[in-house]
Amino acid sequence: MKKSHIIGIIIIAAAIMIIMSTAGDASTYVDFGQAKELAEDGSKSKVHVVGRLKKDAKGHIVGMQYDPLVDPNYFAFTLVDTNRVEQKVVYFNPKPQDFERSEQVVITGNMQNDVFVADKILLKCPSKYVEKEVQQKTTAGL
Repeated sequence: MKKSHIIGIIIIAAAIMIIMSTAGDASTYVDFGQAKELAEDGSKSKVHVVGRLKKDAKGHIVGMQYDPLVDPNYFAFTLVDTNRVEQKVVYFNPKPQDFERSEQVVITGNMQNDVFVADKILLKCPSKYVEKEVQQKTTAGL
């Protein structure tokens, strides 16, 4: 065999190993019901849950607990998933910046007892450009 063939086989083998290792870390999108079922079956795999923050009539977040003076690495809140199931979520890190402004939240973690323990929180905040575009369109139409 030529050296170029051997090098090509090694590169292909390395690529396959990289793909297999990243595929094992991939988590799936579920709702809180499915996350509970996975936890009851003994699965400790990480899952993604998409939801919205529970807010009262005035727009304040319901069930949010964060006191950086007591414990800056404890943040809890209530998330409502796509099936309108409410679940307490605990995040053992500081509260993300602009959390109150987020429209949608994606959490990664797993159920532990009756609480979803999040490892990551991704926020979808309202775009700062949407309001400016609306104002420009309304002033241009006058």
